[in-house]
Amino acid sequence: MKVTELKKKALFLKPDSQTNHLTMTDPGIYHAYFEKLAAKRVKWKKRNRFYHKILEKHYKFIIPGGSKVLELGCGTGELLNAVNPSVGVGVDFSENMLKIARDQFPHLQFIRANATDFSMKEKFDYIIVSDLLSSLWDIQATFKNIKTLCHSRTKLVISNYNYMWEPVLRFFSAIGLKAKQPLQNWLTIGDIKNLLEFEEFDMIRVERKLLFPKYIPFLNCIFNGFIANLPGINRLNLVQLITARPVSKDNKQYSVSVVVPARNEMGNIENAIKHTPEFGTRQEFIFIEGNSKDNTYEEILRVKDAYPDKDIRVMKQSGKGKGNAVREAFEAAKGDILMILDADLTTPPEDMIKFYDALAQNHGEFINGCRLVYPMEKQAMRFLNYLGNKFFSWFFTYLLGQRLKDTLCGTKVLFRKDYELIKENRKYFGDFDPFGDFDLLFGAAKLNLQIKEIIVRYRDREYGSTQISRFRHGLLLIRMSLFAARKMKFIA
Repeated sequence: MKVTELKKKALFLKPDSQTNHLTMTDPGIYHAYFEKLAAKRVKWKKRNRFYHKILEKHYKFIIPGGSKVLELGCGTGELLNAVNPSVGVGVDFSENMLKIARDQFPHLQFIRANATDFSMKEKFDYIIVSDLLSSLWDIQATFKNIKTLCHSRTKLVISNYNYMWEPVLRFFSAIGLKAKQPLQNWLTIGDIKNLLEFEEFDMIRVERKLLFPKYIPFLNCIFNGFIANLPGINRLNLVQLITARPVSKDNKQYSVSVVVPARNEMGNIENAIKHTPEFGTRQEFIFIEGNSKDNTYEEILRVKDAYPDKDIRVMKQSGKGKGNAVREAFEAAKGDILMILDADLTTPPEDMIKFYDALAQNHGEFINGCRLVYPMEKQAMRFLNYLGNKFFSWFFTYLLGQRLKDTLCGTKVLFRKDYELIKENRKYFGDFDPFGDFDLLFGAAKLNLQIKEIIVRYRDREYGSTQISRFRHGLLLIRMSLFAARKMKFIA
């Protein structure tokens, strides 16, 4: 259907007397509607600039600058430009919208096409689908097509109106605060998750933002900066931001670096080598010793000599704390996959193959250990430590938008290339974590890596005693959690 014919059809679009929305049964007429809307698009965006600026802010938080970004349903291009892509491609079926976009942002590429059948050889790091699902004729077909534009690490970022706001938005349209639109698709999070799963996407996280969509000084900080982010209340927010990733099975094998931070763990060193099974194309063990009061360092050297068939490297950390030890060992690591195995061996070394398989087979992008399912040995975890783990489990699940049962398990596994991205992005949080666990978890969540947990049996130590102070370190963990909440959650 030609654009001129669509414009003629648009003359017959009338608001429904009951809904005050434009009624459409022919999907082709959508073209006419948006072609006609283009001339007023800038005016409407200025009228609702607070909403659009908030949306841009949250997309910029999710998408690192310099990424390859595709936006489907890009309209006049402001959101695509806001995320500062190294390669930015906008797709829309409205030529009038795209003319405005090309004039405003000549450094970006804009293509006239339908989201359902658009094709391109380029694969993108991020694909934006913002306020588009409500207008699509066939959402599942669009998700199916998006899969062809993804590489294995692509993230799909969807923003959609909360269906609970339908009567409010209709009222705004009726009084002229929002442009009248055709009858919309109203989807719940469950509906979107279902459609994504049919086309082999995993939903990573859901963020809910914007309780009050108009800017009023002071009230904005209270409602959108604080109240809108509280558990339960956030389900009333207008905007739902969904991050998903394509699921693809990968049978590729990888080399592995097993990092073993060790301080006062002399009696556990040899068992770390003896009980870790062989997996991957190549294994290296990096023991990094941290100013022990026993003979841990000497024992590491003895074990290295005793197992010449193993690739064992020995380091002394230059600073203090497990976080420093892990970072220094990761810098020296050569493997494709980085693993942390605590030298206390309360997480069994025999289980490390489970972590490897989960990551290598693409069941997740950041694999964390979980000790809180199986019954524990009597002395494995003291009661107050157990309660602390339960609290941090709830808080981090809320904070990161991903289910996390055991935040304090020291066993963590990720690809080295993802660790490099976490390191580059570390300036966002700063050097705030002496343990290293939160630094990796927050960094992974900020990069929208899918976090999955491997359930392990938590053993009692066979040698030494815990080096965690329940109260002093507990207060430090709470301070770090509140700091992360301000940086990740309580942003207007």
